[in-house]
Amino acid sequence: LYTTFIVFIQPAYFGITFDVRIINGFSNNSSLPLVVWCVSHDSGDIGGRALQERDDYSWTVKINPFWSSSRFVCTMKWDEKTMKFEVFRASRDRYRCGDCGECFWLVKEDGFYFSNNGINWIKNFPWM
Repeated sequence: LYTTFIVFIQPAYFGITFDVRIINGFSNNSSLPLVVWCVSHDSGDIGGRALQERDDYSWTVKINPFWSSSRFVCTMKWDEKTMKFEVFRASRDRYRCGDCGECFWLVKEDGFYFSNNGINWIKNFPWM
C-alpha cells in the first residue's frame, strides 16, 4: 500500500515531464536549413538551431500540474517564409501531448504538423 501511494503522488509531487521536439520534415532536398529560435515564458531565451532535413531540436519541459503556466514560443524561418507560434503551452498541451508527454512538431513545405506519438501527424496550420 505504501509503494502504491508513492507511485500515485509522484507525478504531482515531482512534476510532469514533456519532451518537446521540432523536426525538419522537408522532402525536397533543400540546401536551406530550417532555422528555429525558441524562448521560454519562464526562463527566457533557450537558443536556436539550424536544422537540415530530418534533423531535430528537442528539450524537456517539467511543469507543476497544479499551477504551471509554462510556454515556449519559437520562430521558424525557411527561405523567405517565417512563422512564430507557441510550440508548448502547459494549459493546452498537458493533455494533448498524451500519456507519454510527447509534443512533436513536424515542419514541412506546406505547414506545421503535430503528433503526440511521432507516428500520426495532424496538420495544425500552413506557413503564413
